[in-house]
Amino acid sequence: MTRLVQCVLLKREAPGLDRLPYPGPLGQRIFAEVSKEAWAQWVKHQTVLINEYRLTPVDPKARKLLETEMEKFFFGTGSAAPEAFKAPEPQA
Repeated sequence: MTRLVQCVLLKREAPGLDRLPYPGPLGQRIFAEVSKEAWAQWVKHQTVLINEYRLTPVDPKARKLLETEMEKFFFGTGSAAPEAFKAPEPQA
Protein backbone atom coordinates (compact mmCIF):
# COMPACT_ATOMS: atom_id res chain seq x y z
CA MET A 1 0.00 0.00 0.00
CA THR A 2 1.32 3.42 -0.95
CA ARG A 3 1.92 5.87 1.87
CA LEU A 4 0.24 9.23 1.18
CA VAL A 5 1.39 12.60 2.49
CA GLN A 6 -0.03 16.08 2.32
CA CYS A 7 2.80 17.51 0.23
CA VAL A 8 3.97 20.97 1.30
CA LEU A 9 5.30 21.73 -2.18
CA LEU A 10 2.48 20.41 -4.35
CA LYS A 11 -0.25 21.50 -1.88
CA ARG A 12 -2.11 18.22 -2.33
CA GLU A 13 -2.10 14.64 -1.15
CA ALA A 14 0.37 12.49 -3.06
CA PRO A 15 2.45 9.30 -2.65
CA GLY A 16 5.18 9.76 -0.06
CA LEU A 17 8.79 8.69 -0.09
CA ASP A 18 9.69 5.09 0.72
CA ARG A 19 12.48 6.00 3.15
CA LEU A 20 14.20 8.96 4.79
CA PRO A 21 15.88 10.92 2.00
CA TYR A 22 18.28 12.80 4.28
CA PRO A 23 19.59 12.24 7.81
CA GLY A 24 18.40 14.06 10.90
CA PRO A 25 15.37 16.20 11.67
CA LEU A 26 15.27 17.75 8.18
CA GLY A 27 15.13 14.28 6.62
CA GLN A 28 12.34 13.26 9.00
CA ARG A 29 10.36 16.38 8.14
CA ILE A 30 10.82 15.78 4.41
CA PHE A 31 9.76 12.14 4.82
CA ALA A 32 6.58 13.26 6.62
CA GLU A 33 5.64 16.23 4.41
CA VAL A 34 7.15 15.80 0.92
CA SER A 35 5.89 13.59 -1.90
CA LYS A 36 7.96 11.49 -4.31
CA GLU A 37 7.06 13.91 -7.11
CA ALA A 38 8.25 16.94 -5.12
CA TRP A 39 11.44 15.11 -4.12
CA ALA A 40 12.15 14.42 -7.81
CA GLN A 41 11.76 18.16 -8.48
CA TRP A 42 14.32 18.86 -5.73
CA VAL A 43 16.78 16.32 -7.17
CA LYS A 44 16.65 18.12 -10.54
CA HIS A 45 17.09 21.51 -8.87
CA GLN A 46 19.92 20.18 -6.70
CA THR A 47 21.69 18.92 -9.84
CA VAL A 48 21.49 22.43 -11.31
CA LEU A 49 22.96 23.90 -8.10
CA ILE A 50 25.78 21.35 -8.01
CA ASN A 51 26.65 21.89 -11.67
CA GLU A 52 26.31 25.69 -11.82
CA TYR A 53 28.14 26.33 -8.53
CA ARG A 54 30.59 23.47 -9.23
CA LEU A 55 29.94 21.96 -5.82
CA THR A 56 31.54 18.82 -4.48
CA PRO A 57 28.85 17.11 -2.37
CA VAL A 58 31.43 15.61 0.02
CA ASP A 59 32.71 19.09 0.94
CA PRO A 60 31.11 20.18 4.25
CA LYS A 61 30.52 23.74 2.98
CA ALA A 62 28.80 22.43 -0.15
CA ARG A 63 26.66 20.04 1.92
CA LYS A 64 25.61 22.89 4.20
CA LEU A 65 24.70 25.06 1.19
CA LEU A 66 22.64 22.23 -0.33
CA GLU A 67 20.93 21.55 3.01
CA THR A 68 20.03 25.24 3.35
CA GLU A 69 18.71 25.34 -0.22
CA MET A 70 16.75 22.10 0.36
CA GLU A 71 15.07 23.60 3.42
CA LYS A 72 14.21 26.78 1.47
CA PHE A 73 12.96 24.72 -1.50
CA PHE A 74 10.44 22.77 0.56
CA PHE A 75 9.66 24.86 3.64
CA GLY A 76 10.80 28.41 2.92
CA THR A 77 10.63 30.97 0.18
CA GLY A 78 11.93 28.57 -2.48
CA SER A 79 15.39 27.99 -3.87
CA ALA A 80 16.21 29.96 -6.99
CA ALA A 81 18.43 28.71 -9.77
CA PRO A 82 21.79 30.50 -10.07
CA GLU A 83 21.61 33.80 -11.98
CA ALA A 84 23.69 32.56 -14.90
CA PHE A 85 21.63 29.36 -15.33
CA LYS A 86 19.76 29.04 -18.60
CA ALA A 87 17.39 26.09 -18.86
CA PRO A 88 17.99 23.98 -21.98
CA GLU A 89 15.64 24.63 -24.87
CA PRO A 90 13.17 21.79 -25.51
CA GLN A 91 14.19 19.83 -28.58
CA ALA A 92 11.70 19.71 -31.42
